Amino acid sequence: MSLADSNEYKKKLCHLYNEVSKELFGFGTTLLKASIDQNIITFLARHRRSPRSTALEGEAPTLKHEVDFYMSSIYKKRMRERLEQEFGLSIEAVLRDYDPSTQWAITNIILIDTSKKPGD
Repeated sequence: MSLADSNEYKKKLCHLYNEVSKELFGFGTTLLKASIDQNIITFLARHRRSPRSTALEGEAPTLKHEVDFYMSSIYKKRMRERLEQEFGLSIEAVLRDYDPSTQWAITNIILIDTSKKPGD
């Protein structure tokens, strides 16, 4: 699948990423960059620290880690749904790694390559 590697397309992708962030956490990112390389969309994002997250970190660090894991899973599910609905993308996988101590996240969206024939 060939994507339009234009600044306008990347801006739309970043806008969607921030919308999902606002839906789940109440605010967007402090830094966000999207890049496209063949059939992979990559988001590099620095998220804001939630006051609830800071409180959990001090009182129940294990619970905070578990919450971070589940929120990341929900984030991936929502990103997949929204990208498929709003951009018409065929997604093979959504991979996300989030470092709670620094608030950095990298999300890779691997698209299904529809130009390949079965068995290639």
